[in-house]
Amino acid sequence: MSDTARDPEVRSGTMVLNDNELGDIRIHESVIASLARRATLSVDGVSRLAGSSLVDNIAEIVGSRRMQSRNINIVLGEQSNVAIEVKVVMKFGFRIPEVALNIQKAVISEVESTTDMNVTDVHVIVQDIEEENAAQDNSADSK
Repeated sequence: MSDTARDPEVRSGTMVLNDNELGDIRIHESVIASLARRATLSVDGVSRLAGSSLVDNIAEIVGSRRMQSRNINIVLGEQSNVAIEVKVVMKFGFRIPEVALNIQKAVISEVESTTDMNVTDVHVIVQDIEEENAAQDNSADSK
């Protein structure tokens, strides 16, 4: 086994949560992105993650994880620290600061309670605002 494979901190994209006599327990950044996505979409006022809904729907159908990398950025730090950036499209009629704060709280709660990691930052980027019926039209177009 190479030194890179043995060193728990060298493998990119994962964070070591626990290293014991049975082996180490790692969480991949895609798991954190998935948790952040779920938490973000649960917040009232969020229409969807930013990006092309047609391209994202196709990517989801074929099982691509790349769509998350455009909408959610994960930065793994030292000592189980993680910073998260989420790009969203909001529904028209909601207050941006309130929705963004609710996204931050939801993402921190979900990631920390599920992984025991420490979320140091949640950056919310509102890229667009759309009418509710526009979001429904997008989902109907993709069916």
